[in-house]
Amino acid sequence: QVQLVESGGGLVQAGGSLRLSCAASGSTFSINVMGWYRQAPGNQRDLVATISWGGTINYADSVKGRFTISRDNAKNTVYLQMNSLKPEDTAVYYCNAMPWSSVSNPYWGQGTQVTVSS
Repeated sequence: QVQLVESGGGLVQAGGSLRLSCAASGSTFSINVMGWYRQAPGNQRDLVATISWGGTINYADSVKGRFTISRDNAKNTVYLQMNSLKPEDTAVYYCNAMPWSSVSNPYWGQGTQVTVSS
């Protein structure tokens, strides 16, 4: 089992920045890809960014050039630096961890609220 604990959400004005962190514990050796998803009220949960154990990165088009995902494998932690925030970035942000094994289910954090005021 893997546990994910997020931190760093909050309220910020448009144009501002926030940094999210997600620390993994437990069977962290089983994790390949870590990433962030977000869900606004009434919407589905969408991918924001992912990073593999080896450093391969993927971003949603809506955040390219504004958000940066990074990972510290020694600390089992993934970060999301969010700059130039927009009101449409407002959502609950969830940390995700994908195991190496394709038959294993992904892990999710509890979510952290990000609110961007205009």
